[in-house]
Amino acid sequence: MLNAGQAESSFRLLQRAWGRRARQALNAGQAESSFRPSADGKASSAKGGMVASAFPDATRAGVEMLKRGGNAVDAACATAFALGVCEPQASGIGGQSMCIMRINGMNIAVDGSSRSPSLAHSSAYMTRKRRRILGYKATTVPSTVAVLGILHGRYGRLEWQKVLAPAIRIAKRGYRITKLQRGLQEKELENFLGVRSRSGARYFLKDGQEPYGVGDRFVQDDLAHTLRAISDSGYLSFYRGSIAKQIDADMRRNGGLVREEDLAHIPEPIERRPISRTYRGASVMTMPPPAAGSTLLLTLMMLNHLPSRFLRSGKPSAYHFMAEALRKAFLHRVLKPFNPHTYGQMGGDAHHLQRSFARQMADSIHNSMDATLPMIDPEFGGDEDGGGETTHLSVMDDEGNAVGITQSVELAYGSKAAADGMGFLYNNYMSAFEFSDPQNPFFIRPNEIPWTSVSPALIFRDGQLWMVLGSPGSQRIFSTVAQFLSGVIDEGLPISEAMVMPRLHCTIGGTISVEEGGFGGEVIRHLEEMGYKVVVRERFSFYHGAIHAVMKPQTREGFQGVAEIRRDGTAGGTS
Repeated sequence: MLNAGQAESSFRLLQRAWGRRARQALNAGQAESSFRPSADGKASSAKGGMVASAFPDATRAGVEMLKRGGNAVDAACATAFALGVCEPQASGIGGQSMCIMRINGMNIAVDGSSRSPSLAHSSAYMTRKRRRILGYKATTVPSTVAVLGILHGRYGRLEWQKVLAPAIRIAKRGYRITKLQRGLQEKELENFLGVRSRSGARYFLKDGQEPYGVGDRFVQDDLAHTLRAISDSGYLSFYRGSIAKQIDADMRRNGGLVREEDLAHIPEPIERRPISRTYRGASVMTMPPPAAGSTLLLTLMMLNHLPSRFLRSGKPSAYHFMAEALRKAFLHRVLKPFNPHTYGQMGGDAHHLQRSFARQMADSIHNSMDATLPMIDPEFGGDEDGGGETTHLSVMDDEGNAVGITQSVELAYGSKAAADGMGFLYNNYMSAFEFSDPQNPFFIRPNEIPWTSVSPALIFRDGQLWMVLGSPGSQRIFSTVAQFLSGVIDEGLPISEAMVMPRLHCTIGGTISVEEGGFGGEVIRHLEEMGYKVVVRERFSFYHGAIHAVMKPQTREGFQGVAEIRRDGTAGGTS
C-alpha cells in the first residue's frame, strides 16, 4: 500500500494503468437516445418545455404557466410558490431561495440570501446547548417572496396574479399527505411540540398533536389568504404592508427577533456572475459564493484528471478516489469560507478554482485514506445527520431559457414555529451561522447572510444549453450533483438512469454513506480496510439528495426531464 509520503502518488500510477486521456469526449447521443419516459412521471419527455420539481401539484403549476404562454421564469416562480404550499417541510414563503438561470441569452446567478435580524447578536445565543436553534429566535428575514417577486418583475411575462393562482388553489383545496411527509412529521414531532406556542404543530400536525396519515387531505386556509394578499398587492406587501406588521407582532409576542424594520429593508436578491469550469468537454456553470458551486466545480476538476474509464469501472478503488475528492473539496470550503456580502474586498479564494490547484489536489489522493485530513467532522459547515431540508426545481422553455431554483427553510419544517394567522413556517437559518469564531465570515452579526450549501447548475455542450439541474441535501448537494453529472458524462447514461444510480457521500471525517444494494461487499470491505467508517443506508435514501433535472437534447427534438425517485416529485411538459 502506498502512503502520502511516497514520491509517486497512486494517482499517477492509476493514470499509467488506465491511460492519461482523462478528458474524453462525452457521448451526448448515447445519453439522449437511451432516455425512456416512465409511467409514474419520474421521467418525462415533451416538445414545448419541461418542469421538474419535488411535488406533482407544483410541477403541474409550472406546466400550466408554459401552456398559458409564460416563459421559464413564469413557470419557475409558479412552481416555487406551489412547492411552498405542498412541500412545506422543505420550503415556503418563510424561507430563502437561490437561482441560476439563462434568460434572453444571459447567464445569471441570483443570490437570494436571507438576512439575520438587526437584533441578532452572538450574546442572544450564548445559552444554546446544541447547534440547531428552533422556535422564533431561529428565524432570519425571509427572502423567497422578494426573490420570486423580483425575478418575475424583471424577466417574467404573465400577470403576477396568474403566477400565484396555482399555489392559492392548492392551499384552498388541499393536497394529499405523502408517505415521505408522514415520516418527516413523525421524526420532527418532538421538535414541533417543543416550541412553547406550538404554532407550527397547530398548522402542520393533525389536531395539532400527531402526524397526518398518508393520503389525508391537508388544507391551508390561512396560507391561501396570505398568498392572496401577496397576489393582489404584490410581493412588497410581505415586507412593507399588513403582513409585515403581523409578523412583527407575532415575533414580539413569542420572543423572536425579526421586526417590521428588518422586513422593510427587503433582502433583495443580488445578480452575480456565475462561475464555470469544463468537465470532459461540457461546461458546468453554477452559483458563486455564498453558495457552494465552487465546491462542486473543484470536485469535478479533480475527477477530470482521472481517466473516465476508471471512474465508470466499478472498481473498489474508484469509489475510494471519489470519496477522497469529496473530502478534500468540502474541507477546502470549510477552511476557506467566503462571504461576498461582508468580505467582498478580499476577492474570495481565487486559488480554489485554479486548474493547477485541482491537479495538485487530485495528485494528493493515494491508495489509502488521507490521514492528514481531520478525522472528526467540523461542527461548522454542514448538517451531517441528514436533518437539513431543501427543494430544487428545474425549468426549460422552448425559447432557450432555463431556470433552476433551490429554496429552503433550512431544517425539515424549519423552526417548527409558524406565523400566527398567516399559515407559513418560519425558517431556522440562524442555525447556519458561526457562533464561536468572530473571524469567520459567517459569524453571527446583525443583517448578515447565512452559510448555504446549494449548487444549482447549467450545463452547456458545444456552446449550447444542455441541462439545468440541482438538488437538496445540505452538504450532500455537491456530491449528489457531481455523481449525477459523472453518470451522464462519464458513463453516457440517460438522465433517467443517472438519477436512480446508487450514491455515496463521504464526510470530511471519513464516514462514507452508501445505499444498500448499490455497492458490493468487495467495495465496502475495501473502503473499511482503508480506514473509512461505512454507513449503509436504505436504497433510494432520503439522505442522498434529490436530483431534479431538465435536458434539451442536441441529437433529437424536444425536452427530457427527471424528478427524484427518492422524493415525491414528477417531471412534465407541454406538447
